[in-house]
Amino acid sequence: MAPRQAPTIRQRRFGAELRRLRDAIGMSAPVAAERLGADRTMISNIESGRFGISEERLRRLASIYECDDSELIDALAAMTGGRSRGWWDEYRGKIPPDFLDVAELEHHATSLRTLQTAHIPGLFQTEDHARALFDLFVPALPRLEVELRIAHRLARHAVVANEPGLPYVGLVHEAALRMRIGGRKVARPQLDRLLEESERPNVRLLVIPFTAEGFPMAGDTMMYVSAASPHLDTVEVDSPLGAVFFDAPAQLANFRRRLDLVEQVALNPNESRDLILGIAGEL
Repeated sequence: MAPRQAPTIRQRRFGAELRRLRDAIGMSAPVAAERLGADRTMISNIESGRFGISEERLRRLASIYECDDSELIDALAAMTGGRSRGWWDEYRGKIPPDFLDVAELEHHATSLRTLQTAHIPGLFQTEDHARALFDLFVPALPRLEVELRIAHRLARHAVVANEPGLPYVGLVHEAALRMRIGGRKVARPQLDRLLEESERPNVRLLVIPFTAEGFPMAGDTMMYVSAASPHLDTVEVDSPLGAVFFDAPAQLANFRRRLDLVEQVALNPNESRDLILGIAGEL
């Protein structure tokens, strides 16, 4: 099997969890490989995401690592075997790879929680709003790349729009709603789109008002991706250099706690819609 040259974040996430299981019993990679009946380098390649593994071998490794968490084992088993192509793969090599990693994580998620303090959630951006955002990049992006990024962003919407609809909680600061990206002609339809999306039964859109007296992660843009097993959850945080991903248990617990605290200062769904309506009425 040829090694993957650029494993996706989901492939690396799979390997990281296997490494944690091995570390939990204090077993070295060469010993694990020997007990699996594999080459001594296979374990390290699997844990780095460079090699895939069959479901049979995954279950054997889980037994070797004395893991009896059936939910986790089944979730890992679902990540094995040949990787089927997703819609996002048509953009590979054309837009930044972390865009594709985000789309893949969303596609396999069981639920999403996001926090935006300066931007409209990407899943709900209109084409005009997304184009206005990408046109602000310095240095300017090539026109073809702008159009590809827009098409990719619009396609991500399917995870909440297609039946049954991924459960989604979006925390958005009032500042993001009041920024007139692209001018009034772009901003008003974007707010209308948010109002439409907030009516979906699987969507809870919560606005953090200016009157909130502070909250954790003020200024951050992040996404908490829940998986079939909580051990496989992943957090993505935007940075000036691209997406940063977190998956250590302590980190995940910390992000969950922070999001819970932010929800406590946010308006409820009805109050949030009322505020968005009021802002839209000013345009």
